[in-house]
Amino acid sequence: MSKQKSSSSTSQVTSFSKRAARSLSRRLRDYGVVEPEGFDLSDVPSSDVALYFSDGPVKLYQLTQWLPVFEQRTDRKTIVVVRQVETYNVLVGMTSLQVLLVPTFEDLMALYDRADFHSVVYVNNGWTNFQSLSFQQAVHIHVNHGESDKICMVSNQAKAYDKVFVAGEAAVRRHSAALVWFDPQHLVRVGRPQLDLQVKNPLAPFDGPTITYAPTWEGEDDANNYTSVDLYGERIIAAALAQPGARVIYKPHPRVFETENAAVRKAHNAIVSAIKSAASADPSRGHAVLRKENILGVIRGTDVMISDVSSVTLDHLYLRPEAPIVLCDRRSNRDQLLADAPVAAGAHVVDGANIHALTADLAAIIASDPRAAKRRELRDYYFDSLEPGESTTRFWECLSAAIYDHDSALGDLSRVRLAPTTDSGDSA
Repeated sequence: MSKQKSSSSTSQVTSFSKRAARSLSRRLRDYGVVEPEGFDLSDVPSSDVALYFSDGPVKLYQLTQWLPVFEQRTDRKTIVVVRQVETYNVLVGMTSLQVLLVPTFEDLMALYDRADFHSVVYVNNGWTNFQSLSFQQAVHIHVNHGESDKICMVSNQAKAYDKVFVAGEAAVRRHSAALVWFDPQHLVRVGRPQLDLQVKNPLAPFDGPTITYAPTWEGEDDANNYTSVDLYGERIIAAALAQPGARVIYKPHPRVFETENAAVRKAHNAIVSAIKSAASADPSRGHAVLRKENILGVIRGTDVMISDVSSVTLDHLYLRPEAPIVLCDRRSNRDQLLADAPVAAGAHVVDGANIHALTADLAAIIASDPRAAKRRELRDYYFDSLEPGESTTRFWECLSAAIYDHDSALGDLSRVRLAPTTDSGDSA
């Protein structure tokens, strides 16, 4: 009888505790307090990889480009960890990966402690990354969200991660030039796995050349401002539309559409208007403004890429090295551009000194391309001479090797379960 009584009493207490918790939950929500979603701390899922993202929806492009890479490896379980409820609401249903909302530091540490993550992967340098780095039992790997020559691609925060995965030799030299007292052994060259994905070209077949203008946004500050939209955008579109028989595509960075920069907004609106007018005047040409289409697919249908110092330019270099690049330099400093962005050596550079001649220059580029051999050389320099498919293989080999080495160093043999089976790829 006493055992039955004890069992009944325990059940009542448990039931009361759950009711109290639900009541507290409702009160907390009434006051705008965000609770964890997608899991219960008493029943936490385990995973090899935590893909960490702390920012809001406006920066989701940094994460979403990585989702297909992790989705395709079902033998390496990945859980997406986000910190903002708006981001969680957008992601749920967008990916086959499990998504967890962990708004507070206390819940994040409780999750990490229970989930037994072997690695935490970061796609940017969000300030709460340092909260996540407090967890000692996993290897922390920064992968960034693209390969470009922008100044923001190298941060002193790189010193905080166990490993920094980069595309190739250009990125290694970029870090060495910018950082003092940084150990280059932390850098691991893995190429760019996103460029291995089979992304469909959204553009319809077209007989003439397709010229794509894909500018970047204006950045967080002047040092990170590489956009050509405000300075050259309208004249670039006019020159492109003037090419006989050419199709013109405008595919700006997602943040250009919501820019608060008055000059960029004005030029962007004028560009959209010009494209729409040209499309209306001659529907057979197929001129278009693209917003949601994947730029990696658009590149596959592009014959001449006009862009800025950004990942788009280098993605085009990798996917279409045979197709010319027109690189915009808003600072009109050719020597500095060549030093900061080696890809400029394989491109026609547009700046304040020669923008007036772009109509004729584009015609000459379409007719003859003298920089093709240089672009092939630069492609190997930026992407470690990797061919399609090889970046993905190296990325997973290097990730598995990092987990194995870290778990082994901890001395807990029960955690060592991801031993690499092939060569782990080149390090810096």
